[in-house]
Amino acid sequence: MKRKILSALLCVAMTATMLAGCGGEAKDSTDDKQETTDDTAGDDAATDDAAGDDAAGDDAADDSAGGDQKLTVWCWDPAFNIFSMEEAGKVYQADHPEFSVEVVETPWDDIQTKLTTAATSGDLSTMPDIILMQDNAFQKNVISYPEAFVDLTDSGVDFSQFSEAKTAYSVVEGKNYGVPFDNGAVIAAYRTDVLEQAGMKVDDFTDITWDEYLEKGKTVLEKTGKPLLSCQAGESDVIMMMLQSCGASLFDDDGNPALVGNDALKKVMETYAALKEAGVLVEVNDWDQYISTMTTETVAGTINGCWIMASIKTAEDQSGKWAITNMPKFKDLENATNFSNNGGSSWAITANCQNVDLAKDFLASTFAGSVELYENIISCGALATYLPAGDSDVYAQGDEFFGGDAVSAKIVEFAGKTPSNNTGVYYYEARDAVATAMQNIVGGASVDDELQLAQETIESQMQ
Repeated sequence: MKRKILSALLCVAMTATMLAGCGGEAKDSTDDKQETTDDTAGDDAATDDAAGDDAAGDDAADDSAGGDQKLTVWCWDPAFNIFSMEEAGKVYQADHPEFSVEVVETPWDDIQTKLTTAATSGDLSTMPDIILMQDNAFQKNVISYPEAFVDLTDSGVDFSQFSEAKTAYSVVEGKNYGVPFDNGAVIAAYRTDVLEQAGMKVDDFTDITWDEYLEKGKTVLEKTGKPLLSCQAGESDVIMMMLQSCGASLFDDDGNPALVGNDALKKVMETYAALKEAGVLVEVNDWDQYISTMTTETVAGTINGCWIMASIKTAEDQSGKWAITNMPKFKDLENATNFSNNGGSSWAITANCQNVDLAKDFLASTFAGSVELYENIISCGALATYLPAGDSDVYAQGDEFFGGDAVSAKIVEFAGKTPSNNTGVYYYEARDAVATAMQNIVGGASVDDELQLAQETIESQMQ
């Protein structure tokens, strides 16, 4: 997924979430960290006192590391993920003065490479205490390297307070390995002024089916000349969002490819082809062109993870002309909903963590327990899947760009209704195979034949 929006844009965005990695060399990117680290390292008496508390068992979070109250974290994107982790450190430090968090800016690709190298070599000593991991890669890494992660099932985190679909990304064999972070709930965003030209409003696109979306899209195209939707040719994001909205996956519960005989997937592919044939969906060549279709008013809307709102809001002259609602659903498929997910990440504690109790308590008290934290980080666009945050006054505030609607609270609500899906080890390979199949289907190939070929491709790769 190519969610490569400039970090600077994220700080002014209310509703972006996880972006796919930024480049550059890993470096220490924290300013506040230096002050808190100096406080901890420069005050021997305070350290001795903390060690004494450990021995007495006064603070469970201090027990396992002799008073060392520092955690190291790897994540990417200074304006989003790093900012959020540093704010979490401040929130936790308010009740734990000796605590500090050292955040090292590490692009996602580098995290994946370093994790793979460490785990396959059997030497995890190069890993930090906590890493941020893309949700779609979480199960793959835990299944491939189970010895590299700490089981968080009994960590004190109340996973019922998160979107079920979000939590499921980091669950393997019934055990929790991740603490959910940013929100990738899918939104359908529309240009209200364009809809008005077609005699419609956003309510006409709320809780609708894909059949209704297609017919309304034809009307909008006829009266305004604008398609409702755009996406990158050769990518599978739209397909995967459609599929997850039905609670369906590309794999069965045992991790085997399940493309052939998958009624939901076949319906998704047929619907995509119908949207493309009618001109309601237009394909472009790359990510920049996709963003441009919205900012230059080429299309009347988009369907994507809520982080797409950051890009939409770069067109400042369009403020007040956009509105969001839920995505269409499939009317004839069991378990079909108007909700899905695209993108996001979660925190994991590595097996190299030097103070597991502290790391567990830190995550449980902040990302899994602090509405205040999520109110603080909404300024950079980090929206919660932590459901209690959706009830806060900050989340209830309207966004003038989107017609004054309380979009943050609405997105948390969407996340809570999103079905989970099974990713597994070969998720990305399966996505690529489906994307290739879709392009062939759009070109006139048989849906059944292409799904058969895609399944054989994945099975071959798995062997």
